[in-house]
Amino acid sequence: MGCFFSKRRKADKESRPENEEERPKQYSWDQREKVDPKDYMFSGLKDETVGRLPGTVAGQQFLIQDCENCNIYIFDHSATITIDDCTNCIIFLGPVKGSVFFRNCRDCKCTLACQQFRVRDCRKLEVFLCCATQPIIESSSNIKFGCFQWYYPELAFQFKDAGLSIFNNTWSNIHDFTPVSGELNWSLLPEEAVVQDYVPIPTTEELKAVRVSTEANRSIVPISRGQRQKSSDESCLVVLFAGDYTIANARKLIDEMVGKGFFLVQTKEVSMKAEDAQRVFREKAPDFLPLVNKGPVIALEFNGDGAVEGCQLIVNEIFNGTKMFVSESKETASGDVDSFYNFADIQMGI
Repeated sequence: MGCFFSKRRKADKESRPENEEERPKQYSWDQREKVDPKDYMFSGLKDETVGRLPGTVAGQQFLIQDCENCNIYIFDHSATITIDDCTNCIIFLGPVKGSVFFRNCRDCKCTLACQQFRVRDCRKLEVFLCCATQPIIESSSNIKFGCFQWYYPELAFQFKDAGLSIFNNTWSNIHDFTPVSGELNWSLLPEEAVVQDYVPIPTTEELKAVRVSTEANRSIVPISRGQRQKSSDESCLVVLFAGDYTIANARKLIDEMVGKGFFLVQTKEVSMKAEDAQRVFREKAPDFLPLVNKGPVIALEFNGDGAVEGCQLIVNEIFNGTKMFVSESKETASGDVDSFYNFADIQMGI
């Protein structure tokens, strides 16, 4: 018994004129627009201001190399970015889905967001960073870090396209692969450091079309204190559950708490299972078990004398009817914070 399809192919061949060649098959990947690596590269530039506008990189890999005294702005999301052998440059990088890797660079000032951040054989970098995983330095010195602080209208969508959460930022949790006894190869920038003084808004006509703001209260990424010493021994944990307005509510709560003089220490967005909720929320877990199944939760740690009471007042006044976990007292709050962030670090492999 023969195969129907093989008979049909044979019939097709017989019906084709002798001098007509069989057309090569067309596959979807053959029809993709060919990418020229030169369109995604800045190389060998000196004393120039260059950039890419939103929508012009669209998730491709990018390379920056052998640039000196340049201002470089990538206002789009990308796959990975490598920066090699650059000196005295100002660099802004929109959200990077994978890694940003600096190699053999000197005297550069940067603002960037990425999944992974690595520095090797570099000297004197100042970086305003949003990084989902632990930043790594290797064979480098005088590397200074601050929290990412930047806004333009397309940036929030670019974070989503790059698969990054604005709440997952371990900017100050640095790992040094090659520590030197008695020395520190990295440090944190002064808390009062203004990003505009390091990475100014571009002034060329083309790049001015991007409506950038470096004001702290407009930053897409919430500005956190990270590993800096806490100003008080009182913290408060707030956990917001997935819903239509979760991100907006988190931003509003941050604005209200910071406006009242409290500090945002750290943030996290992570998925929870029922057993995770049992460990973190303990006796209150039954109230929140139905909510953890709706999607990732957003956790905020605030610090300052009276943080617990201040947070409870704001939540009750402004978010009445929206279910959130808020630490009950100063005595239990530090345990809440430790339980949640220990779980989150394990979950995210940090």
